[in-house]
Amino acid sequence: MGDQMQVIVEKLNQEPFRKNYNLISFDSLEPLQLLQLLSDVLGEIDPKHAVDIREELPEQTAKRMLNLLGILKYKPPGTVSDLSAFRQGLVTGSKAVIHPVLHWLLQRTNELRTRAYLARFLVKLEVPAEFLQDDTVADFNKQYEELMEAFKNLHKEHEQLKISGLSTAEIRRDISAMEEEKDQLAKRVERLKKRVETVQNHQRMLEIARQLRLEKEREESLAQQKQEQKSQLFHTEQRLQRAQVQLKEMQHMVADSKPESLMKKLEEEINFNSYLVNEKIPREMESKKTSVYLLQKLVAEPAMTQADLTALESEIEEVTAQMNQLIEKRIITYEPTDSKFSMYRQQASIISRKKEAKAEELQAAKEEMSSLEKQVEQKNSQAHGLGGSEVLTEDEFKQYVSRLRSKNTLYKRRRQEVAEITAEYGILQRTEELLRQRHQATQQQLQAIEEKKGISGYSYTQEELERVSAVKSEMDEMKGQTLDNMSEMVKKLNAMVAEKKASLAPVIKELRQLRQNCQELTQECDEKKMQYDSCAAGLETNRSALEQEVKGLLEECAQEESNYRYINCMKRSLEVQLQRAKEEMKAYVSPEPQERRRAVREQYTRIILEQENLGKKLREKQKVVRESHGPNMKQMKMWQDFEKLMECKRECFLKQQNQAAIGQIIQEGGKDRLVL
Repeated sequence: MGDQMQVIVEKLNQEPFRKNYNLISFDSLEPLQLLQLLSDVLGEIDPKHAVDIREELPEQTAKRMLNLLGILKYKPPGTVSDLSAFRQGLVTGSKAVIHPVLHWLLQRTNELRTRAYLARFLVKLEVPAEFLQDDTVADFNKQYEELMEAFKNLHKEHEQLKISGLSTAEIRRDISAMEEEKDQLAKRVERLKKRVETVQNHQRMLEIARQLRLEKEREESLAQQKQEQKSQLFHTEQRLQRAQVQLKEMQHMVADSKPESLMKKLEEEINFNSYLVNEKIPREMESKKTSVYLLQKLVAEPAMTQADLTALESEIEEVTAQMNQLIEKRIITYEPTDSKFSMYRQQASIISRKKEAKAEELQAAKEEMSSLEKQVEQKNSQAHGLGGSEVLTEDEFKQYVSRLRSKNTLYKRRRQEVAEITAEYGILQRTEELLRQRHQATQQQLQAIEEKKGISGYSYTQEELERVSAVKSEMDEMKGQTLDNMSEMVKKLNAMVAEKKASLAPVIKELRQLRQNCQELTQECDEKKMQYDSCAAGLETNRSALEQEVKGLLEECAQEESNYRYINCMKRSLEVQLQRAKEEMKAYVSPEPQERRRAVREQYTRIILEQENLGKKLREKQKVVRESHGPNMKQMKMWQDFEKLMECKRECFLKQQNQAAIGQIIQEGGKDRLVL
């Protein structure tokens, strides 16, 4: 209540009220004065309500104020929720009713002024249904509703223009500047046209310039397309690198893991994704939709002032206090029968919170891993751009070194073999040339002999038959070898399968025993975990109850401390006032005239007498001024006319002197001619 009075006094001491109140003077106001003050505040919001309540009946005053408060959407606080009690308190000028109303009005004066202005045009007049049967009345009512909607739209546009910050003066300045630029450009174009027209073949040159401009634009578009394609190629390479990295990871996982571990990982990933899809993401979507709806609603509303923020904070504090009271009542009316259900609820809530926290941690870890993978990809791309290769890990580097050593030894051995083969190749090549020469000589001799005997081509046919028979025999041998190899391979595979089965049989038996042990241990772990969770939930419940109790006690202590400080301040102010009153009474009752002069009453009496004497002198002076006003104005007018007359005479005298000087010059000129 003290904070509320402090806010009211501060607002009333500011513009446009300037009441110069303090907490004591405001608290000592009479009911009629409070009603007049409320009427003045309402008159500041709506000028129609700036009236003197002494000139109207109390019922009319209450009706007028209730009507305006209803338009302004004021809701009575919880202490005066009954409308009849609120109306009665408004008629009698009760502080418990008027102080909250003043506090609510003074905190949002600008907003309420706008609302009262809009209410003059948007409060719909209710026309009875029987009057609406008339076509003329119905048309007028429809036209009235259309005008109301048009006013709403115009007001919204006006508010948007005010918020946007554009003004007509700025727009006019921009338009004038653009028109000036347009005129300057037009003049410049005209000058350039005149210059160009004097040049030979200007049309052809203009056409060439136009083609040049088009080609430049085309070059810019092609450069832009090239840049876009480069960026697309870069993104595609990055995607390819990511896919290759994922492929390597999957191959590594497949090579280093067993089917059971892979299935377990897949099940964990499926459970996590199903939790995200079914629980976490829908809940986040609902919260995001709610926040978006609230933000859209907030954007649609007018801008909030500091008074609105303080009002919202006060409402939040009130709701928080009510919640604390309800929690305290619930704790007081706690029944032991609900302890099991509350314990299970708290356990479920704790487990759900832990589950959400772990899911968020996992999501954050995945995001961090993806960001690190992106950084690795960027580093790899930078290495590729600088002409390097991918960055190897420690194991890959060791493997690379071992492969490099083996390849080096293999390279040396192969190089020696190549040198030997090269030398042998030279020998064989020479031998081949010699044999080819001999063969050619032998063939020539054979052809000569065949021509002599009359059987030319016999040797060629004989060679072809031998070559075909050799190829056929080779194919038959290859078929037989292939069949033998296949039969041997099948035998080897069967033997290997039998051997693997025999070697895996004891391992499978051990695996079954280990699975059974794992199930038993898992069951025991789940039981221990349930016991731990129940114990933790109980401890968490006790801790939360103790925290609530401590919080309530701290709030009560703070409230009592603030009440103590407020009462102490009031006590000090009342003691100071009482001391001043005692001193005043002592000075006023004292027989000494010097002491009496120090009394405030004597000082104010002396000041009042001085002001009355000053008022009398000023009234006498005003009377003298009024009596002499007419003659003085007449005399001033006569002086003005006399001034105009003298000015006219001066001008006539100057003109006469000028004419006399001109006549004298003319006479002197005539005399000079006669002498000549």
